[in-house]
Amino acid sequence: MSVRVRLAPSPTGNLHIGTARTGVFNWLFARHHGGQFILRIEDTDLERSRPEFTQNILDGLTWLGLTWDEGPFFQSKRMDLYKAAIQTLLDQGLAYRAYDTPEELEALRASQTARKQAPRYDNRHRHLSPEQEAAYVAEGRQPVIRFKIDDDREITWTDLVRGPVTWKGSDLGGDMVIARAAMAPELGQPLYNFVVVVDDIDMQITHVIRGEDHIANTAKQILLYEAMGAAVPRFAHTPLILDQGGRKLSKRNGVTSIDDFRKMGYTSEGLVNYMTLLGWSPPDSTQELFRLQEAAQQFDFERVNPAGAKFDWAKLDWINSQYLHRLSVPEMTDLLIPFWQAAGYLFDPLADRPWLEQLGALVGPSLVRLPVSDPTWMAQVREIIGPALPAVADGVEMVRFLFADPFEFMPEAAKQLEQVGSATALQAIVTLLEQETEALTEARAKAILDQVVQAQNLKRGLVMKSLRATLTGQLQGPDLMQSWLLLHQRGQDRPRLQQALTIAK
Repeated sequence: MSVRVRLAPSPTGNLHIGTARTGVFNWLFARHHGGQFILRIEDTDLERSRPEFTQNILDGLTWLGLTWDEGPFFQSKRMDLYKAAIQTLLDQGLAYRAYDTPEELEALRASQTARKQAPRYDNRHRHLSPEQEAAYVAEGRQPVIRFKIDDDREITWTDLVRGPVTWKGSDLGGDMVIARAAMAPELGQPLYNFVVVVDDIDMQITHVIRGEDHIANTAKQILLYEAMGAAVPRFAHTPLILDQGGRKLSKRNGVTSIDDFRKMGYTSEGLVNYMTLLGWSPPDSTQELFRLQEAAQQFDFERVNPAGAKFDWAKLDWINSQYLHRLSVPEMTDLLIPFWQAAGYLFDPLADRPWLEQLGALVGPSLVRLPVSDPTWMAQVREIIGPALPAVADGVEMVRFLFADPFEFMPEAAKQLEQVGSATALQAIVTLLEQETEALTEARAKAILDQVVQAQNLKRGLVMKSLRATLTGQLQGPDLMQSWLLLHQRGQDRPRLQQALTIAK
């Protein structure tokens, strides 16, 4: 049997990380077995579905590398198929029209609550006579379509993640509504539990892989598969993604959509690698870095933990940093140039390319995430997530000193320049630079500092701190020697030394 799986997101919001992780597991399982990964857009909720959300889903899956083999199929364009299936169930006596008013249903729920019973439909319209139906129609009541559920039935399946699972028919809430009366009075608008089964049958889905929050739907859907004479697929209900408090990851955590993670500076490779580990562990438990194709070779549900997967920002940061650090200097530079341009930094991407690659080499080893394009939004995210989200170096802010015009000293840098000996050190550096006849190299820059320390009898720490304050305007930053060379190549080191001397003296 060829494996056929599907991802079926609803376009009522942006692509959620939980949906994306489900997509990862579906994709890995399909590729492991040489099967097909199908994309289906479940847009029957006409009021909440939006084209921009559909596009966000498609873009997000593409960005993550979760290419699909068939689709996308849209449920909104398959209504004739659902109507035919509903009519078949009606003709076979497996479904019926129920004419209860909202007020009657609310009275039923209130009565059950008063008796401390679980809310359920009492199947009161299951056996209406033709005369009763005609009377309800004459009143103008619009029926829903309900599927008959046998309370005495026991529904059991062997979940690929959780093992044997059993539900009683009496726990399913009575006969299930499979279509409401909003679209076409004679058949109604088909609802989720029904249309997914019709689609799965039509698309010959062999394995349904989805989050554990769908377990309650599975028993109902198994009854529908059987009623329509179809083979029941295998089910795998994956663990939920939890926040640090053990609750389901939600919008209150600040970041839930794949687009949010991209805006935060995560790479697609790093994020999809991390999502793979949210609930699954490879045979070699020490292996934490692998691309999708490599993970697909090892993936199976025996190694999926049914317990909730706690989201760990520090772990995601570490994995993401490994992918950034694997990039070549040209690749890193290509990624950073658009962010530097967006920040207003002035340079010629072609003419300054060698210098820009030196800049990429300078900041690359320090990067954990790519720069953010919207600092205000990112500040709000940090406030919501709190200390669970580590602070990291920003590839734009780290190099701002190279482009600053006018150039200013931070208070702590100015204080350093006022230290005894700073002026002596800086003047000695200026004097030695004026004697240079060749381009400054890292070796020569270090030699100049050694000469200043020895000739002026100064502590190396004082000389280094004073030079950093002079060149960068602050006391912390990227490698000092490389920063000096980058400024020197643009003729900016000597003016800054002269500017610093006005403070130091």
